[in-house]
Amino acid sequence: METFTHSLALLQCLGAAFFAILFLQSGLDKVFDWQGNLSWLKEHFAKSLLKGMVPLLLGVLTLMEVASGVVSTVGVVWLLFSGNSEVAFWGVLLSAISLLMLFFGQRMAKDYAGAASLVPYFLCALFVLFLFLHQ
Repeated sequence: METFTHSLALLQCLGAAFFAILFLQSGLDKVFDWQGNLSWLKEHFAKSLLKGMVPLLLGVLTLMEVASGVVSTVGVVWLLFSGNSEVAFWGVLLSAISLLMLFFGQRMAKDYAGAASLVPYFLCALFVLFLFLHQ
């Protein structure tokens, strides 16, 4: 049983690390290249219902992505040093919500290929959340 517990903690840690990397990079890219991202997204959403809200939505998404990455990172460290997986769980949950936000935006922009490319990430998030909930 101890091997199972260690294996589960390893999988939880790897899953949270995956989302830490994904969303720290993505969120910080938006922070450091705000104008480039804003310009691209304004064009991307020009023919959608969201066209007038792009700056606000980019700000919300940036905050969510950075929060997902930071909480996941803290969760990995916490899990490694204390064995407690609660913070990592919340990081992955924030990551799943961020992915839903991205998916919604892609669907609204009618970028169906872009939306479809997010599905594997979301399924991964659901699997990792499942690992946290079935300890």
